[in-house]
Amino acid sequence: MHDPRIDSLATQLVRYSTSVKRGDKVLIDAHDVPGSVPVALIRAVRKAGALPFVNLGDAQVNREMLRGADEAQYDTLAKYSLAQMRHMDAYIAIRGSHNITETSDVPAARMATAMKKLRPVLNHRVNKTRWCVLRWPNPAMAQQAGMSTEAFEDFFFKVCLLDYKKLVPAMKRLEALMTKTEEVHIKGNGTDLRFSMKGLEAIACGGTHNIPDGECFSAPVKNSVEGVIRYNAPTIYQGIAFDNIELTFERGKVVKATANNTKAINKILDSDPGARYVGEFAIGFNPQIKEPMRDILFDEKIAGSFHFTPGQAYEGVADNGNRSQVHWDMVCIQRPDYGGGEIWFDGKLVRKNGKFVPKGLAALNY
Repeated sequence: MHDPRIDSLATQLVRYSTSVKRGDKVLIDAHDVPGSVPVALIRAVRKAGALPFVNLGDAQVNREMLRGADEAQYDTLAKYSLAQMRHMDAYIAIRGSHNITETSDVPAARMATAMKKLRPVLNHRVNKTRWCVLRWPNPAMAQQAGMSTEAFEDFFFKVCLLDYKKLVPAMKRLEALMTKTEEVHIKGNGTDLRFSMKGLEAIACGGTHNIPDGECFSAPVKNSVEGVIRYNAPTIYQGIAFDNIELTFERGKVVKATANNTKAINKILDSDPGARYVGEFAIGFNPQIKEPMRDILFDEKIAGSFHFTPGQAYEGVADNGNRSQVHWDMVCIQRPDYGGGEIWFDGKLVRKNGKFVPKGLAALNY
């Protein structure tokens, strides 16, 4: 039986998230999802008077490709993928995953080769197309979230079909506040972190790039980060699960990194010089997302959270100049049930225990 919520979501992705207009070329990138999903998107794209193009992916096939990733092979792959992307006006990616640790046994050097070679494709997509990326729910994700499949699907559609437009006025106020902020101080359980954002813009995200959405991101001045941060949300990166990450910074650089897998985290942070510097600082505020589930598209939007991201900055927007093949969103939740915490902008308390203090931002509180 066809789920009408799929059609509603396809319409939202095409009409609102990527603002598809007549004559646009739209790339639908679907990985491990039921055929009904790209079909609904093709129909929504055509209804908007645009032209749909489709890439279908499979995690097991991708793993096999990565396990033998060869420079010449990925040079060619990057060349034709970039040629395809250059023809597109919009890009919609739907990514399912039957096993989020599918690539955990890909050798790190092979993964690094693939990521480095494909970086120009990603950069073009991020900077030159109207794009949106979302996960697709399945039993593996429900299991991760500790929910039944049906309950998780209900949660997924509730989160994804949120009326993002309603959040826009308060989001724009947060964007303006972050853009004019110079000094940031974050305190919390095991966290005492200071950095500058002077001269760096902030960008509010309300359903136009990631679904689910609900964050405002910027970046620290590259060499300004000092202190220690303890993340309390679990994370998966390059197919490896991490918990209890703690990073110590001096002059912007991670000088000490520990976790449940300290060896693996340091290996990733040694991928290239930029991996030990931070490329993004963002505040999450999706009122429907409360608990981490090791899926970063959900976890980075958790109500009352922020993320502080080692690696690549977004080129051209909120760009502190840091370059790396790594972009690892690590999340810290500051609600009281996660130990609380405070965010200060230029000496003023902006958020306490996950709730915004200024009246103009109250609409973003969970």
